[in-house]
Amino acid sequence: METTLKLHEQHVGKRPRGYRSPAWDFTESTMSLLEEFGFEWDSSLMGRDFEPYHPRPVTVGWEEGSTFGPPSPVLEIPVSWYLDDFPAVEYIPGVNAGLGSTEVIFERWRDHFDYAYENVPNAVLAITVHPQTIGRAHHIRMFERFIEHMSTRDGVWFATLSDVYDCWTDN
Repeated sequence: METTLKLHEQHVGKRPRGYRSPAWDFTESTMSLLEEFGFEWDSSLMGRDFEPYHPRPVTVGWEEGSTFGPPSPVLEIPVSWYLDDFPAVEYIPGVNAGLGSTEVIFERWRDHFDYAYENVPNAVLAITVHPQTIGRAHHIRMFERFIEHMSTRDGVWFATLSDVYDCWTDN
């Protein structure tokens, strides 16, 4: 982590404030490393749909019940495989069928957005797009339609995850 942070500062000019694990693979050590190295937010977990939260370590007790540790100071901005462009449309032989319709993605993302807008005050919708996926012509057109749909609603804010962190309060 020290080497990676040093290289990031060298090439980008500042430390990253947040983290997203590759393929959302999160180990037992990930959160403690993020805390140790002063990360403010993470966006790798799926404990909620639309509301940031502070994750807590869990000790599983099969017979006596699980116990929860204290909340992390790291703010979790939840993600979802449903809100990721890659699984739905990328083809990887033997791994991912992909090649799905952009209309299916549009409808899924639109329905998530509409539900959150109508039912969850201050909802955060963390869409995940990959340049090699969203950058294809037919995907760009779908993404433009989705952004236009969201733009029709009052009070919608397009922000970075660090911007979300900066204005989030837990109450």
